[in-house]
Amino acid sequence: MTGVSGGSGEGGTITPMEARQNIRVLVMTDHIDPSPALLDAIRERAAQGSVQFRIVVANPARAELHLLHPERHDKAVAAEQLLHRTLPVIEAAAGGRVFASVSVRHDPIDAIEETLFSEPIDEIIVAVTPHGLATRLHQDLPHRLKHFGIPVTAIDATAR
Repeated sequence: MTGVSGGSGEGGTITPMEARQNIRVLVMTDHIDPSPALLDAIRERAAQGSVQFRIVVANPARAELHLLHPERHDKAVAAEQLLHRTLPVIEAAAGGRVFASVSVRHDPIDAIEETLFSEPIDEIIVAVTPHGLATRLHQDLPHRLKHFGIPVTAIDATAR
């Protein structure tokens, strides 16, 4: 990271947030083809300042398949190829380069945790289809992510 010079902060000192060039935003989705609502959220967040987006797509293979099962690998490869084709649309919304990948994990919380443990993330945008009673039981993804202490924005993943 590079520092910023100038009179920011008290006595010219620079806070860690000011010294950071980009806010790192993780976008977690279970749809490879981004919805208009997700693209709008990325566009709006990019307009707020210097941002680096990291898109992670949950593995589309069935959850009960073992991580090393060939079908799980094949679906991830196909999803990566589709993600590569949709990346220009996402980058246009973000106003710059976006890092994107398909997780080996089917469960979005597992994919998010894996990303958080491997790289620094400042915010999370979630566009994942909710499951049944999860919202009423406060087990939906945005509620489950609160324990990380990172700002979370939830996007309606069902709006196409």
